[in-house]
Amino acid sequence: MWAFLQHLSFWDWLALGTVLLILEVFGAGGYLLWIGMAAAAVGVLTFVLPSLSWEMQVLLFGLLSITTALYWWRRQRSAVRESDQPNLNLRGQELIGKTFVVHEAIVDGHGKIKVADGVWIARGPDAPFGSRVRVVSQQGAILLVEPAD
Repeated sequence: MWAFLQHLSFWDWLALGTVLLILEVFGAGGYLLWIGMAAAAVGVLTFVLPSLSWEMQVLLFGLLSITTALYWWRRQRSAVRESDQPNLNLRGQELIGKTFVVHEAIVDGHGKIKVADGVWIARGPDAPFGSRVRVVSQQGAILLVEPAD
């Protein structure tokens, strides 16, 4: 083991960087990407400075790995932000408070309303075809409605 460490070459670091980058493909969340880049950087430094001792190579790799991992972690934390459209992809939530036309009469509390180019199941007080209703809430794929004034 000591003999291997004492004869580390730039090829060893580039191989380690390549292995880490390949492992990143399997979903490490970005951390192995940066550690692989640190290994590649040490490989390049070892190529440029062949007299670099193995202790210094390992120390540089450790420092670069910690620095880049912390950078990635901080970047990921700062990237999380509140959406300016919290109801995006929650179609029923976007409809609350809006008024629509009854497409199929609401009888015994069940019917359908026309929403843009689609039809939604509606539940609420009885309403004839063509009357206007307001969406007050949502239960799964069913919109709860009340008569629009």
